[in-house]
Parts: sequence; C-alpha cells; structure tokens
Amino acid sequence: MTSHGSVSRRSFLAAATAAPLALAAAGKNIPIGIELYSVRDEMTKDTLSTVRAIAKMGYQVVEFYGPYYAWTPEFAKDVRKLMDDTGIRCNSTHNDAKNFRPEGLQKAIDLNKTLGAKYVVMASSGRVEGLDGWKGVGDTLTQAMEKLRPAGLRAGYHNHQLEFKLLDGKRPIEVIAANTPKDVMLQFDVGTCVEVGNDPVAWIKANPGRIKCCHLKDWAPGMETDKEKGYRVLFGEGVAPWKKVFTAAEKTGGVEFYLIEQEGSRYPSLETAQRCLATYKKMRA
Repeated sequence: MTSHGSVSRRSFLAAATAAPLALAAAGKNIPIGIELYSVRDEMTKDTLSTVRAIAKMGYQVVEFYGPYYAWTPEFAKDVRKLMDDTGIRCNSTHNDAKNFRPEGLQKAIDLNKTLGAKYVVMASSGRVEGLDGWKGVGDTLTQAMEKLRPAGLRAGYHNHQLEFKLLDGKRPIEVIAANTPKDVMLQFDVGTCVEVGNDPVAWIKANPGRIKCCHLKDWAPGMETDKEKGYRVLFGEGVAPWKKVFTAAEKTGGVEFYLIEQEGSRYPSLETAQRCLATYKKMRA
C-alpha cells in the first residue's frame, strides 16, 4: 500500500519507460528539410524543377540560400505557389550580413514573408575583427529584430568553424549568444562544430530553447589523404554523435526543424540528397 505522497514502483517504471518513447515520437514529428546549397548545381540550372524534385523525394522543408535575395517579387510568388502545390515549405533563408543593414532588410522581409519563412538567418558575417567585432555582429542582429518582430519574423545566426575557435579566451559564437535576445535563433551547423573539436551536445545544452534548427552536416577526419573524407562524407558516415544531438536538440534545444546539408559527395547532388534522407529516416525509425 502506498500513501498519496508516494509513487509505486510500477508507476515509476511506467513513467521512466514512457519518457523516452514520448521523446522519440516527438522527434518523428519534427520536419526534415534540406539546405538547397546542397544541390546548388541543380538550383543554378532550374530553381523550380529542383524544388519540385526535392519535394518528390519526401523532404518537408527547404532553406533557400544567398541567390534568393536577387529574386523579383513575382518569381518569389512562383516559388511559393510551387511549394504550396507540392506540400513543401520554407522555414528559413540564408543571408549575407548586408541583408541585415537598414537599406537591405526590408527586401529580405518582403521576400521571406512571400516564401512563408519564419527565420531570416545571417549565414555570413563578413570580415570580423576581435571580440568587439563579434559583439557588433550581435548588435546588428539585435537591431534587425526591431524590424523583424513586427513582421512576424525572427533573426537567426548560422555558425561555421570560425565561431567555435577560441579568440582571446572566448568563442565568437558565445559572444553572439550573449549579445542577442533569446528569440534570435542560433542555427546550429553540427559538422563545423565537430571539426574544430567542440562538443555539439554541450553547446545545445548550454543554449536551451535557442537551437530552433540544426544543420545535419557530418564530418570525418582524414581528408588530407582521402578526398572523400571531411565534409564529403554523407550524413551518417562521419563522427558526429547524431543520436545524442537529436536527444539534446529535442529535449533542451527547442528544435523546430532539421536541415540536411552537404558540401558535396562522391555522388551527384540529387542522389546525395536522396541518400541522406533515407539515412535520416532509418536513423529515426
């Protein structure tokens, strides 16, 4: 017999079993997408056909990169119509730092609203000098948020290797996180963090609720002697601890969607995209 203030062994075991099952179920509901830079050769030939092919594979989300900013409003509407017709959506776009300047931000807002995106991500900060320079990047993102919030959008920052390397005792990504509001997304490129020897799980846990998107880019050592190593390995073939990343992202990071990203591989880009998606589905089954 148990008191009202105690938990039976059976109840405890049931709860302990249900927790990971609930987390696994939640993970299966998180959309899987692709950063279209992964198929940039095809995008250069025909943007609409490439998006259609990606949707047919079973991807749920796409992220448009730099060249989207040069689109006309009419072409952006054509892209949105295609996405609506094929059941795929755009949650975010990659942008140069200049798109966040006052003279460039309104165009980014207009295009992202047409595409149905939520996050306008700074994917290139340009040349930055010292920790004060990285604080300046944070200031730019903070100021941009004053225009993005009323439009129903949010700023984001996408890391590369540089942001995870120590600079005067601190990592630039830590400076950006500390000098931006909590609703600025820290879009996490896992592979670049792993390459420079950082722990991706620790980074996610250190920034609860801010890792709204992870770029699922893998990495493997040995490219000095094998050109198919480095970032040319397919998702799942490298050394990133994906199961631990997924658990941390879903339990602590607040992840809303995942994006496959490939720098290239031993296969053509569309076949690479299809293989990576198959691996992801198998990994999450």
